[in-house]
Amino acid sequence: MNVTLLGTGAPAGLPRPDCPCAACARALGEETRAATAVLVDGTLLLDLTPGAAFAAARAGHSLAGVRQVLLSHPHDGPAVEVPADLPQPGRVPDGRELALLTGHRVRALATDAPGTGYAVTGPEGQRLLYLPPGAAPAGLEGPAEPYDMVVADVVGRPDALAKLRAAGALGPTTDVIAVHLDHDVPPGAELRRRLAAAGARVAPDGTTLTVGAYEDVPDVPRRTLVLGGARSGKSAEAERRLAAFPDVLYVATGGSRSGDTEWAARVAAHRERRPGSWRTRETCDLVPLLAQDGPPLLIDCLALWLTDAMDAVNAWDDAEWSDGGERALRARVEELAAAVRATRRTLVAVSNEVGSGIVPATASGRRYRDELGRLNAVFAAECEQVLLVVAGQALPLRG
Repeated sequence: MNVTLLGTGAPAGLPRPDCPCAACARALGEETRAATAVLVDGTLLLDLTPGAAFAAARAGHSLAGVRQVLLSHPHDGPAVEVPADLPQPGRVPDGRELALLTGHRVRALATDAPGTGYAVTGPEGQRLLYLPPGAAPAGLEGPAEPYDMVVADVVGRPDALAKLRAAGALGPTTDVIAVHLDHDVPPGAELRRRLAAAGARVAPDGTTLTVGAYEDVPDVPRRTLVLGGARSGKSAEAERRLAAFPDVLYVATGGSRSGDTEWAARVAAHRERRPGSWRTRETCDLVPLLAQDGPPLLIDCLALWLTDAMDAVNAWDDAEWSDGGERALRARVEELAAAVRATRRTLVAVSNEVGSGIVPATASGRRYRDELGRLNAVFAAECEQVLLVVAGQALPLRG
């Protein structure tokens, strides 16, 4: 079963008409995207958009063989005039199945937002899932058979992939294609980087893909370290990297700090950002968690873990530091590094980048700065991917 992406953009396209934003200004060449529409085997058209016939011609196809046009958007009729050669667009009621003479079967899936999702099974059994913009499947129950390809709004609704993964409908070989792309994120390398973190990819308008050919499915890094200064956006970047995965365990190393209202406000802001399906554990005992099998871990952050470790060995006292405290801290760091190296869990950790600012005025402050720099270097050495976040922009240092 072949799928031709006649468009991959949001309903208004990319760039948006008369939009002066930076993302629209950079949407040139292959980054220009018409409203999303998908042609399946030249016979089934999912969503009719302006210029669909011209888009098909540019891709080397014709719409003359289309026998069915289905709408996924919430409106009841097409937004454009129907070309004379095309059948009148329609919609399959949720839960119902449509059988085409070509051997394709189309089942309508309910979504948690207005619109209709379509599960298409080809004559040879390949399975495609197509979701409307801003929507995720509703009422999924596992275990389900994985789709060969998912075409969805990955940027706007990464939790749709999390729901599919939780139900078993998205497996390690599922080819996830991001569509309905708007100007929420910059195009080009930044968009591809964000999608790769979710196990998805993007393709230019006019691309024809073979359902079931999964050679290009991105490998999600098992271990990632996200570094950044204060208010750099490092925590939001780390959370974004796991938004497409279910049952994430958020490991908070800072504790609740009873009575500290400013800290409580920070914690509340973090919790508000995170998906409701994530669980939270407040602990600095990271080694056992890394040794266990389970869902992805998000550790925020290593700087607070180091504070706890230095407290445990009384590293702030010069005499105790020189009389075994330094060796004890090194042993703790080495134990943590070994656990990171051996873990089979997907791991994203956050830490403060140090050494580029003001030199601390106290000996204990300088000691903490030095040890955090060493911890970051040791931890980074065990990760497939390392990012530095500056002013909300993630700069890849490794991977």
